[in-house]
Amino acid sequence: MGKIYFASDFHLGAPNADISLKREKCIVRWLNSIQHDAEAIYLVGDVFDFWFDYKRVVPKGYVRLLGKLAELRDQNIPIYFFQGNHDLWMFNYFQEEFSIPIYSHPIRKKIKGKEFFIGHGDGLGPHDKGYKRMKKVFTNPVCQWLFSKVHPDLGIRIAQFWSGKSRDQNEKTPESFLGREKEWLYQYASKKLNESPEIDYFIFGHRHLPLDLVLENKKSRYINLGEWMNFNSYAVFDGEQLEINYFEKEPVKHHY
Repeated sequence: MGKIYFASDFHLGAPNADISLKREKCIVRWLNSIQHDAEAIYLVGDVFDFWFDYKRVVPKGYVRLLGKLAELRDQNIPIYFFQGNHDLWMFNYFQEEFSIPIYSHPIRKKIKGKEFFIGHGDGLGPHDKGYKRMKKVFTNPVCQWLFSKVHPDLGIRIAQFWSGKSRDQNEKTPESFLGREKEWLYQYASKKLNESPEIDYFIFGHRHLPLDLVLENKKSRYINLGEWMNFNSYAVFDGEQLEINYFEKEPVKHHY
């Protein structure tokens, strides 16, 4: 029986090419280490710090990761890709090139007898109304068409500038646990659980902090996958146990 792997927030391309390349090579080593027992791999958003599916242009870089994904798919290992807030302009390239489906919204899926709710996590819950308005603009087909007409050299440069400003703003304070009453994805999962008590695991990225919290029913769990700029964290499910692991990094001690 194989294992199910979940990872998110690689942010390839950030903050510069040299650091991103080191991270990309690390991610490929991780994929090499799991391919012998991977039954499926879920990449839960912000794999790229910026991506746009041009009709005839593939954004420069990431060739090692793309080659590894192609190899895994050629071995018939299913891979599922979720849009994040940094790579929400992914359309059909991954589907056509690798047979990797792209999800723009959270999904529910039964895996090895357990009910999973999986999504990147951006825009969920009642908070961050400014981002939600911005996302409506970014996902508007007319805005996407207009951006596609900008030369990729200029378009990618503009996008990377804004992505960097967003990341710099978020990195002003170190990631730390805010408490269950202020962790908005935990609160979202709690509310969702009232509607669908059969969900066993909520799997999110976006938060940039590895979290494993038992929800109020004492059965279901909220898992945040963390990121690969500091933690190299991911989740693995063997059909019985789901846990957060760390690749080539010391485990984070949880006191929640």
